[in-house]
Amino acid sequence: MSFLKKLNERYATKAMNGKTVPQEKIDNILEAIRLTPTSSGLQPFEVFVITNSETKAQIREIAWNQPQVTACSHLLVFAAWDNYTADRINYMFDLTNEIRGFKNEGWENYRQMLLDSYPKREAKVNFEHAARQTYIALMAAMTQAAFEGIDSTPMEGFAPSALDKILGLSEKNLRSTILLPIGYRDAEKDWLVDLVKVRKPMNKLVTTIK
Repeated sequence: MSFLKKLNERYATKAMNGKTVPQEKIDNILEAIRLTPTSSGLQPFEVFVITNSETKAQIREIAWNQPQVTACSHLLVFAAWDNYTADRINYMFDLTNEIRGFKNEGWENYRQMLLDSYPKREAKVNFEHAARQTYIALMAAMTQAAFEGIDSTPMEGFAPSALDKILGLSEKNLRSTILLPIGYRDAEKDWLVDLVKVRKPMNKLVTTIK
């Protein structure tokens, strides 16, 4: 099956049946997240994988009581760095040098440029920048899930501060940005399952400038 056919078949699943997704498929989805490109390669976020039913029930209460939160197999929570710090920036640059086995002058100059700018910005600006990176990772997760034959539902409908408290994210200097329940659709209870996908026609979406 082609990649585009998979994307055409996926949709924001409104009802899930509670069936457990095999760990191998979960691992592939998480690897797709890990491989996601991010600004300056900093990967300024973490992902929490929740299978505990009590924790999912707590989150459902602060997520508009959306049933997918508890009926999904695994609930992914994307949490962005609350700020860019020298330690966080240096960790990723040091990791790059360690893995590649050498230092590059241009790369070190780029490190210094980030150190001279990012930590000096307002924390709000830095968080918003980091949060945008989680949406790139979200799409990678959704796409891999579709490839694996797994359903998913991106959710912004929750109270971030309440979720941060449930998961203790503030202590980790993180803030939640988006949820992704993943599992299998309950076709009999999902009103969206048989509806035709609606997207803008290409000429309303894309402008080619020659």
